[in-house]
Amino acid sequence: MFSAAWKIGNGEAQMLPVYFEHAPTATRPSSKATEEELAEWRKEKKRMSLGTRAVAGFDKISNSLPERKIIAVGDGGYTTGFILKNMPSGISYIGRMRKDAKLFYPPSEHHVTKNGRPRSYGDRAPTPEELRQNDSIPCKEVEAVASGRRHTFRVKEIKNLLWRPAGAKISVRVIVIAPTGYRLRKGSKLLYRQPAYLLCTDDNLPIEEVLQYYLWRWGVEVNFRDVKELIGVGDAMVRTEPSNRILPAVLVGGYSLLWIAALKMMSKEVNPVSRLVAPKWRAELEANRTKPSTGQLLRQIRAECLSEAIESYTFDGFVSGKVMDTKPKKLGIKLRGIIQTA
Repeated sequence: MFSAAWKIGNGEAQMLPVYFEHAPTATRPSSKATEEELAEWRKEKKRMSLGTRAVAGFDKISNSLPERKIIAVGDGGYTTGFILKNMPSGISYIGRMRKDAKLFYPPSEHHVTKNGRPRSYGDRAPTPEELRQNDSIPCKEVEAVASGRRHTFRVKEIKNLLWRPAGAKISVRVIVIAPTGYRLRKGSKLLYRQPAYLLCTDDNLPIEEVLQYYLWRWGVEVNFRDVKELIGVGDAMVRTEPSNRILPAVLVGGYSLLWIAALKMMSKEVNPVSRLVAPKWRAELEANRTKPSTGQLLRQIRAECLSEAIESYTFDGFVSGKVMDTKPKKLGIKLRGIIQTA
């Protein structure tokens, strides 16, 4: 699933799914399979891998937006040489990397020799962990928004480096984010999170934007949680192969349209969950929110569908004094909309 960032303001953004594809793994043959079957399985496994599908998704997005600069952010599982080598030219990539990744400087003049082929890599550069521990390289304070608040992060970076998995033709920059402190409750012991090590293929991108884009990426994990737990992707009882492939994409598309409608209302300074009255124990918490939650939007759309389904003629018989010898008229509640949004 690919998600795009919709900027809300004050540095925040809402991630919206824009591309969803069913990605099953290749079925492993039995232990009695022949060498030809195993070779075919290896080819199918490579073709159906997440890396191959990610590159295909990047190609589709790049072709659909030829004039727009695209910044792709991924976790450590997508920071691989295969993806970096096959990334479309119009996309810059930001992703997590290992703290012990081996990096190199570009070859300099003293590496040029008369005999043999020219060197592709220069001297060894410090690993991301060595960069974090090197006190001779100063830290830089950068502000970014996370969890609805603006925080100050301490970062270090080195530009114009080479990483062997990506090849000698791709220049990368390494950014190290120092651990940030937090408290479980007011007055408790100060704890620290783990440091983060980032790789970026765009040397001209300001470090403030690199950090902010990386923090926005957590919204993709929120999208996965919402579509699984609230929308019910994967819970539908379907049997055919086309249904298993298409129905989850339809549900994810409906989830994205729900958020687009809410964000458009927010852009016009209209509260998308105005019909809902929060309980007293949640009123203060929801008053400080800059945007509603997915659960609030679902409750709002259910309330709207129910209110539209109950029409005036439904309660005609309640004020009539006539004795009805026949059976009472059935309620005219339109349940179709409620069932579709449940």
